[in-house]
Amino acid sequence: MIQQFEFNHFQVNSYVVYDADAGVCAIIDPAAEASYEDAMLMRFLESKHLSPTLVLLTHAHIDHIAGLTQVCSHYQLPVTMHEEGAFLLRQSEVYGGVMGFAVDAEALEQLPRCYISDGQKLHVGNIEIEARHTPGHCPGSLCFVIPSEKSVITGDALFHFSVGRSDLPGGNHQLLIEKIKSRLLTLPEDYAVLPGHGISSTIGKEKRYNEYLL
Repeated sequence: MIQQFEFNHFQVNSYVVYDADAGVCAIIDPAAEASYEDAMLMRFLESKHLSPTLVLLTHAHIDHIAGLTQVCSHYQLPVTMHEEGAFLLRQSEVYGGVMGFAVDAEALEQLPRCYISDGQKLHVGNIEIEARHTPGHCPGSLCFVIPSEKSVITGDALFHFSVGRSDLPGGNHQLLIEKIKSRLLTLPEDYAVLPGHGISSTIGKEKRYNEYLL
């Protein structure tokens, strides 16, 4: 199952993918900024009797990692991400200052890391999560395909009738469109698109109506 939370002043969608029977979960893009947001996430995990086994990042822009240090430290887990995006952790203090986030860059830099690559499959109990490398919004962007849920968590690559911005350092609009078409739109049309911001969609709707992809 998948539980969505909306966190911080950038309204980031964080996700918990969980196997209720096994009592384990993955936390994707832990973006809680305020203490009450941290508490909301932890209350949900406790209410479902879930133990996190993975902390995954679609990408390491500051709005998507606002709660990363807290989550990794509390559950004693490494951050799992694509290696090409690791430099963004080092730059988080600069971007945080511009975007209104308080950042402990040293704590972020010291987090243990596990790097994954395109096509790699991870497991949370009996749930399989496939990582798909979809750069273009920023280097190292990943989307997470969850076949058992007929869903794909797209971070800031693909949104409801839109795509991620590519005017930030490392962005490449042409590459982004290419990767969306080859790595996401090839999924079954009934797969839910669960983006990093805003409302959900489906692959079928995006193929037909997203003007950036026509």
